[in-house]
Amino acid sequence: MSACEDVRENVKKYYGSRLESSGDLQTSVASCNLSCRPVPRSVTDALSLVHPEVTKRFFGCGLPFPAKLEGCRVLDLGSGSGRDCYAFSKLVGPSGHVTGVDMTEELITASRQYIEYHQKKFSHEKPNITFVQGYMEKLNEAGVQSDSMDVVLSNCVLCLCPDKRAVLQQAYNVLKEGGEMYYSDMYASKVVPDHMKEDAVLWGEGMGGSLFWQDLISLAHSVGFSTPCLVSASQIAIYNCELKAKAGDISYASGTYRLFKLPKGSVLSEATVTYRGTVAEFPDQLDFDSSHCFKKDVAVEVNGEMAAILQRSRFFSDFKIQISDQPESSSASTPQYCHLNPFLLADKLGSSVTQCSKTSK
Repeated sequence: MSACEDVRENVKKYYGSRLESSGDLQTSVASCNLSCRPVPRSVTDALSLVHPEVTKRFFGCGLPFPAKLEGCRVLDLGSGSGRDCYAFSKLVGPSGHVTGVDMTEELITASRQYIEYHQKKFSHEKPNITFVQGYMEKLNEAGVQSDSMDVVLSNCVLCLCPDKRAVLQQAYNVLKEGGEMYYSDMYASKVVPDHMKEDAVLWGEGMGGSLFWQDLISLAHSVGFSTPCLVSASQIAIYNCELKAKAGDISYASGTYRLFKLPKGSVLSEATVTYRGTVAEFPDQLDFDSSHCFKKDVAVEVNGEMAAILQRSRFFSDFKIQISDQPESSSASTPQYCHLNPFLLADKLGSSVTQCSKTSK
Protein backbone atom coordinates (compact mmCIF):
# COMPACT_ATOMS: atom_id res chain seq x y z
CA MET A 1 0.00 0.00 0.00
CA SER A 2 1.39 3.43 -0.96
CA ALA A 3 1.84 6.31 1.48
CA CYS A 4 -1.15 8.12 -0.09
CA GLU A 5 -3.33 5.04 0.32
CA ASP A 6 -2.23 4.72 3.96
CA VAL A 7 -3.32 8.31 4.60
CA ARG A 8 -6.67 7.73 2.90
CA GLU A 9 -7.37 4.63 4.99
CA ASN A 10 -6.52 6.46 8.20
CA VAL A 11 -8.79 9.39 7.26
CA LYS A 12 -11.62 7.00 6.35
CA LYS A 13 -11.37 5.35 9.76
CA TYR A 14 -11.08 8.68 11.58
CA TYR A 15 -14.13 10.26 9.98
CA GLY A 16 -16.09 7.11 9.15
CA SER A 17 -16.11 5.47 12.56
CA ARG A 18 -13.98 7.26 15.17
CA LEU A 19 -15.75 10.64 15.08
CA GLU A 20 -19.42 10.53 15.97
CA SER A 21 -20.01 14.30 15.91
CA SER A 22 -18.18 17.58 15.42
CA GLY A 23 -17.82 17.74 19.21
CA ASP A 24 -15.29 14.90 19.02
CA LEU A 25 -12.81 17.07 17.11
CA GLN A 26 -9.81 18.34 19.06
CA THR A 27 -9.72 21.72 17.29
CA SER A 28 -12.23 24.50 16.73
CA VAL A 29 -12.54 23.79 12.99
CA ALA A 30 -16.30 23.24 13.08
CA SER A 31 -17.09 26.76 14.24
CA CYS A 32 -14.05 28.92 13.52
CA ASN A 33 -15.28 30.85 10.51
CA LEU A 34 -18.93 31.28 11.27
CA SER A 35 -18.80 34.85 12.49
CA CYS A 36 -15.99 36.39 10.45
CA ARG A 37 -18.28 37.84 7.77
CA PRO A 38 -21.99 38.69 7.58
CA VAL A 39 -23.88 35.62 6.41
CA PRO A 40 -26.71 36.17 3.90
CA ARG A 41 -30.19 35.28 5.11
CA SER A 42 -30.58 32.71 2.33
CA VAL A 43 -27.57 30.77 3.62
CA THR A 44 -28.65 30.76 7.27
CA ASP A 45 -32.16 29.75 6.21
CA ALA A 46 -30.84 26.91 4.04
CA LEU A 47 -28.57 25.63 6.82
CA SER A 48 -31.40 25.78 9.36
CA LEU A 49 -33.48 23.45 7.18
CA VAL A 50 -30.83 20.72 7.00
CA HIS A 51 -31.76 17.60 8.96
CA PRO A 52 -30.20 17.62 12.50
CA GLU A 53 -28.61 14.19 12.02
CA VAL A 54 -26.76 15.51 8.96
CA THR A 55 -25.57 18.63 10.79
CA LYS A 56 -24.43 16.53 13.76
CA ARG A 57 -21.72 14.84 11.69
CA PHE A 58 -20.45 18.02 10.05
CA PHE A 59 -16.66 18.41 10.36
CA GLY A 60 -15.98 21.50 8.21
CA CYS A 61 -13.83 24.50 9.09
CA GLY A 62 -15.68 27.37 7.45
CA LEU A 63 -18.68 28.60 5.56
CA PRO A 64 -17.89 28.29 1.83
CA PHE A 65 -21.09 29.77 0.41
CA PRO A 66 -20.37 32.23 -2.41
CA ALA A 67 -23.06 34.51 -3.79
CA LYS A 68 -25.05 33.87 -6.95
CA LEU A 69 -25.43 30.09 -6.92
CA GLU A 70 -28.94 29.88 -8.34
CA GLY A 71 -29.05 27.65 -11.42
CA CYS A 72 -25.41 26.60 -11.00
CA ARG A 73 -23.95 23.12 -11.31
CA VAL A 74 -22.04 22.72 -8.05
CA LEU A 75 -19.51 20.10 -6.97
CA ASP A 76 -18.70 19.66 -3.26
CA LEU A 77 -15.35 17.94 -2.65
CA GLY A 78 -15.28 15.82 0.49
CA SER A 79 -19.01 16.20 1.06
CA GLY A 80 -18.96 14.20 4.30
CA SER A 81 -22.36 14.01 5.97
CA GLY A 82 -23.85 16.22 3.23
CA ARG A 83 -24.61 19.30 5.32
CA ASP A 84 -23.19 21.80 2.87
CA CYS A 85 -24.54 19.88 -0.12
CA TYR A 86 -28.10 20.02 1.15
CA ALA A 87 -27.80 23.74 1.85
CA PHE A 88 -26.35 24.20 -1.66
CA SER A 89 -29.28 22.26 -3.14
CA LYS A 90 -31.63 24.85 -1.64
CA LEU A 91 -29.49 27.74 -2.92
CA VAL A 92 -29.02 26.49 -6.50
CA GLY A 93 -32.77 25.87 -6.77
CA PRO A 94 -34.59 23.37 -8.97
CA SER A 95 -32.73 24.52 -12.10
CA GLY A 96 -29.33 23.83 -10.55
CA HIS A 97 -27.68 20.62 -9.44
CA VAL A 98 -25.33 19.60 -6.62
CA THR A 99 -22.92 16.67 -6.67
CA GLY A 100 -21.18 15.58 -3.48
CA VAL A 101 -18.02 13.45 -3.67
CA ASP A 102 -16.54 11.68 -0.66
CA MET A 103 -14.28 8.64 -0.29
CA THR A 104 -15.82 7.46 2.99
CA GLU A 105 -18.53 4.85 2.43
CA GLU A 106 -20.17 5.39 5.83
CA LEU A 107 -20.62 9.11 5.20
CA ILE A 108 -21.91 8.66 1.63
CA THR A 109 -24.42 6.06 2.83
CA ALA A 110 -25.54 8.34 5.66
CA SER A 111 -25.91 11.42 3.44
CA ARG A 112 -27.97 9.56 0.81
CA GLN A 113 -30.59 8.67 3.44
CA TYR A 114 -31.85 12.25 3.53
CA ILE A 115 -32.23 13.05 -0.18
CA GLU A 116 -36.02 12.61 -0.20
CA TYR A 117 -36.36 14.45 3.12
CA HIS A 118 -34.66 17.57 1.76
CA GLN A 119 -36.40 17.37 -1.60
CA LYS A 120 -39.74 17.68 0.21
CA LYS A 121 -38.35 20.25 2.66
CA PHE A 122 -37.27 22.49 -0.23
CA SER A 123 -40.44 21.80 -2.28
CA HIS A 124 -38.47 20.52 -5.28
CA GLU A 125 -40.37 18.42 -7.82
CA LYS A 126 -37.41 16.05 -8.11
CA PRO A 127 -34.06 15.68 -6.33
CA ASN A 128 -31.33 18.05 -7.53
CA ILE A 129 -28.54 16.37 -5.58
CA THR A 130 -26.31 13.33 -6.11
CA PHE A 131 -23.78 11.74 -3.77
CA VAL A 132 -20.89 9.80 -5.28
CA GLN A 133 -18.24 7.73 -3.55
CA GLY A 134 -14.85 8.53 -5.02
CA TYR A 135 -11.59 10.36 -4.67
CA MET A 136 -11.05 14.09 -5.10
CA GLU A 137 -7.81 13.29 -6.93
CA LYS A 138 -9.70 11.16 -9.48
CA LEU A 139 -12.93 12.98 -10.24
CA ASN A 140 -13.29 11.55 -13.75
CA GLU A 141 -13.21 8.04 -12.31
CA ALA A 142 -16.02 9.13 -9.97
CA GLY A 143 -18.07 10.12 -13.01
CA VAL A 144 -17.54 13.90 -12.92
CA GLN A 145 -16.98 15.16 -16.45
CA SER A 146 -14.41 17.76 -17.49
CA ASP A 147 -15.69 21.30 -18.13
CA SER A 148 -19.05 20.45 -16.50
CA MET A 149 -19.19 22.49 -13.28
CA ASP A 150 -19.86 26.17 -12.60
CA VAL A 151 -18.59 26.11 -9.03
CA VAL A 152 -16.42 23.68 -7.04
CA LEU A 153 -16.65 23.98 -3.26
CA SER A 154 -15.06 22.23 -0.31
CA ASN A 155 -14.99 22.64 3.43
CA CYS A 156 -11.80 21.68 5.26
CA VAL A 157 -10.86 18.61 3.21
CA LEU A 158 -7.70 19.55 1.31
CA CYS A 159 -5.77 19.41 4.58
CA LEU A 160 -6.77 15.74 4.78
CA CYS A 161 -5.46 14.96 1.30
CA PRO A 162 -1.79 14.05 0.73
CA ASP A 163 -1.76 15.12 -2.94
CA LYS A 164 -3.15 18.65 -2.93
CA ARG A 165 -1.87 19.46 -6.40
CA ALA A 166 -3.89 16.57 -7.84
CA VAL A 167 -7.04 17.84 -6.11
CA LEU A 168 -6.59 21.38 -7.45
CA GLN A 169 -5.80 20.05 -10.92
CA GLN A 170 -8.93 17.91 -10.93
CA ALA A 171 -11.04 20.82 -9.71
CA TYR A 172 -9.60 22.99 -12.48
CA ASN A 173 -10.33 20.31 -15.10
CA VAL A 174 -14.00 19.81 -14.17
CA LEU A 175 -14.75 23.55 -14.07
CA LYS A 176 -16.10 25.37 -17.10
CA GLU A 177 -14.17 28.40 -18.32
CA GLY A 178 -14.98 31.24 -15.97
CA GLY A 179 -15.84 28.74 -13.25
CA GLU A 180 -14.83 29.14 -9.65
CA MET A 181 -13.30 27.07 -6.88
CA TYR A 182 -14.45 28.51 -3.55
CA TYR A 183 -13.28 26.68 -0.48
CA SER A 184 -12.31 26.77 3.18
CA ASP A 185 -9.33 24.91 4.55
CA MET A 186 -6.81 24.78 7.38
CA TYR A 187 -3.44 26.46 6.83
CA ALA A 188 -0.18 26.33 8.75
CA SER A 189 1.99 29.30 9.64
CA LYS A 190 5.03 27.43 8.30
CA VAL A 191 5.83 24.22 6.44
CA VAL A 192 4.66 21.22 8.49
CA PRO A 193 7.57 18.83 9.18
CA ASP A 194 7.43 15.22 7.99
CA HIS A 195 7.19 13.69 11.49
CA MET A 196 3.89 15.51 12.05
CA LYS A 197 2.55 14.20 8.76
CA GLU A 198 3.15 10.64 9.99
CA ASP A 199 0.93 11.11 13.08
CA ALA A 200 -2.52 9.68 12.28
CA VAL A 201 -4.39 11.86 14.81
CA LEU A 202 -2.61 15.05 13.73
CA TRP A 203 -3.51 14.20 10.14
CA GLY A 204 -7.11 13.37 11.03
CA GLU A 205 -7.44 16.73 12.76
CA GLY A 206 -6.05 18.48 9.67
CA MET A 207 -2.91 19.62 11.46
CA GLY A 208 -0.49 17.15 9.88
CA GLY A 209 -1.65 17.83 6.35
CA SER A 210 -2.21 21.59 6.45
CA LEU A 211 -0.54 23.51 3.67
CA PHE A 212 1.80 26.40 4.45
CA TRP A 213 -0.45 29.25 3.30
CA GLN A 214 2.09 30.79 0.92
CA ASP A 215 2.44 27.51 -0.96
CA LEU A 216 -1.20 27.74 -2.02
CA ILE A 217 -0.40 30.63 -4.35
CA SER A 218 2.28 28.83 -6.36
CA LEU A 219 0.22 25.63 -6.31
CA ALA A 220 -2.85 27.39 -7.73
CA HIS A 221 -0.80 29.06 -10.46
CA SER A 222 0.86 25.75 -11.39
CA VAL A 223 -2.45 24.11 -12.31
CA GLY A 224 -3.79 27.15 -14.21
CA PHE A 225 -5.93 28.97 -11.64
CA SER A 226 -5.91 32.71 -11.07
CA THR A 227 -4.18 34.09 -8.00
CA PRO A 228 -6.27 33.03 -4.96
CA CYS A 229 -8.50 35.72 -3.43
CA LEU A 230 -8.68 35.56 0.38
CA VAL A 231 -12.28 35.97 1.51
CA SER A 232 -12.22 35.37 5.26
CA ALA A 233 -10.08 33.82 7.97
CA SER A 234 -9.91 33.02 11.67
CA GLN A 235 -7.45 31.46 14.08
CA ILE A 236 -7.96 27.79 14.90
CA ALA A 237 -7.91 26.86 18.58
CA ILE A 238 -6.35 23.53 19.58
CA TYR A 239 -8.34 22.10 22.48
CA ASN A 240 -6.09 19.12 23.14
CA CYS A 241 -2.91 19.96 25.06
CA GLU A 242 -1.06 16.91 23.74
CA LEU A 243 -1.73 17.89 20.13
CA LYS A 244 -0.84 21.50 20.90
CA ALA A 245 2.52 20.35 22.26
CA LYS A 246 3.16 18.29 19.13
CA ALA A 247 2.44 21.32 16.95
CA GLY A 248 5.14 23.33 18.74
CA ASP A 249 5.46 26.81 17.28
CA ILE A 250 3.19 26.10 14.31
CA SER A 251 -0.06 28.04 14.37
CA TYR A 252 -3.17 27.19 12.35
CA ALA A 253 -5.81 29.31 10.69
CA SER A 254 -8.91 28.65 8.66
CA GLY A 255 -8.93 30.52 5.38
CA THR A 256 -11.59 30.79 2.68
CA TYR A 257 -10.22 31.48 -0.80
CA ARG A 258 -11.75 31.81 -4.25
CA LEU A 259 -9.88 30.79 -7.42
CA PHE A 260 -11.07 31.20 -11.00
CA LYS A 261 -10.48 29.29 -14.22
CA LEU A 262 -9.87 32.05 -16.73
CA PRO A 263 -9.80 31.36 -20.47
CA LYS A 264 -6.35 30.66 -21.86
CA GLY A 265 -4.64 33.77 -23.16
CA SER A 266 -6.89 36.21 -21.32
CA VAL A 267 -5.56 39.72 -21.82
CA LEU A 268 -4.85 41.21 -18.43
CA SER A 269 -5.58 44.91 -18.58
CA GLU A 270 -6.39 47.21 -15.71
CA ALA A 271 -10.00 48.36 -15.67
CA THR A 272 -12.55 50.57 -14.00
CA VAL A 273 -15.48 48.52 -12.76
CA THR A 274 -18.84 49.62 -11.39
CA TYR A 275 -21.13 47.29 -9.46
CA ARG A 276 -24.73 47.38 -10.67
CA GLY A 277 -26.27 46.18 -7.38
CA THR A 278 -27.83 43.19 -9.09
CA VAL A 279 -26.57 40.24 -7.01
CA ALA A 280 -29.39 38.94 -4.85
CA GLU A 281 -29.14 40.01 -1.18
CA PHE A 282 -26.37 42.48 -1.99
CA PRO A 283 -28.20 45.49 -3.47
CA ASP A 284 -25.89 48.13 -2.01
CA GLN A 285 -22.51 46.48 -1.62
CA LEU A 286 -20.79 43.27 -2.74
CA ASP A 287 -17.80 42.16 -0.66
CA PHE A 288 -16.06 40.05 -3.27
CA ASP A 289 -13.10 39.20 -1.04
CA SER A 290 -11.16 40.77 1.81
CA SER A 291 -9.48 43.24 -0.58
CA HIS A 292 -12.37 44.12 -2.92
CA CYS A 293 -15.54 45.80 -1.69
CA PHE A 294 -17.77 47.00 -4.51
CA LYS A 295 -20.44 49.58 -3.71
CA LYS A 296 -23.34 50.10 -6.08
CA ASP A 297 -22.69 52.74 -8.76
CA VAL A 298 -19.22 53.55 -7.42
CA ALA A 299 -16.42 53.17 -9.96
CA VAL A 300 -13.39 51.23 -8.70
CA GLU A 301 -10.03 50.62 -10.38
CA VAL A 302 -8.91 46.98 -10.35
CA ASN A 303 -5.87 45.16 -11.67
CA GLY A 304 -5.92 43.07 -14.82
CA GLU A 305 -6.54 39.75 -13.11
CA MET A 306 -9.56 40.98 -11.14
CA ALA A 307 -10.90 42.66 -14.29
CA ALA A 308 -10.61 39.34 -16.14
CA ILE A 309 -12.33 37.50 -13.27
CA LEU A 310 -15.29 39.88 -13.25
CA GLN A 311 -15.52 39.87 -17.04
CA ARG A 312 -15.29 36.09 -17.52
CA SER A 313 -17.10 34.65 -14.50
CA ARG A 314 -20.79 34.34 -13.61
CA PHE A 315 -20.57 37.91 -12.25
CA PHE A 316 -20.04 39.49 -15.70
CA SER A 317 -23.58 40.89 -15.91
CA ASP A 318 -23.33 42.49 -12.47
CA PHE A 319 -20.58 44.95 -13.42
CA LYS A 320 -19.99 47.69 -15.92
CA ILE A 321 -16.40 47.16 -16.99
CA GLN A 322 -14.25 49.71 -18.78
CA ILE A 323 -10.99 48.09 -19.83
CA SER A 324 -7.84 50.18 -20.07
CA ASP A 325 -6.38 50.65 -23.57
CA GLN A 326 -2.99 49.45 -22.35
CA PRO A 327 -2.24 45.91 -21.08
CA GLU A 328 -1.21 45.75 -17.46
CA SER A 329 2.51 46.39 -17.06
CA SER A 330 4.46 43.54 -15.51
CA SER A 331 6.65 44.44 -12.57
CA ALA A 332 10.17 43.09 -12.42
CA SER A 333 9.94 42.66 -8.66
CA THR A 334 8.47 39.56 -7.01
CA PRO A 335 4.75 40.01 -6.26
CA GLN A 336 3.93 40.57 -2.59
CA TYR A 337 1.00 38.57 -1.26
CA CYS A 338 0.69 39.81 2.33
CA HIS A 339 -2.99 40.58 1.72
CA LEU A 340 -3.55 36.84 1.13
CA ASN A 341 -2.14 35.80 4.52
CA PRO A 342 -5.01 34.22 6.56
CA PHE A 343 -3.15 34.80 9.83
CA LEU A 344 -2.93 38.56 9.26
CA LEU A 345 -6.61 38.73 8.32
CA ALA A 346 -7.60 36.59 11.31
CA ASP A 347 -5.69 38.95 13.62
CA LYS A 348 -7.44 41.90 12.02
CA LEU A 349 -10.88 40.34 12.42
CA GLY A 350 -10.19 38.99 15.91
CA SER A 351 -10.40 35.38 17.06
CA SER A 352 -11.08 33.21 20.09
CA VAL A 353 -8.41 32.36 22.65
CA THR A 354 -6.78 28.95 22.27
CA GLN A 355 -8.16 26.36 24.68
CA CYS A 356 -6.90 22.93 25.76
CA SER A 357 -8.71 19.86 26.96
CA LYS A 358 -7.12 17.92 29.82
CA THR A 359 -7.08 14.55 28.14
CA SER A 360 -6.68 13.25 24.61
CA LYS A 361 -9.00 10.82 22.90
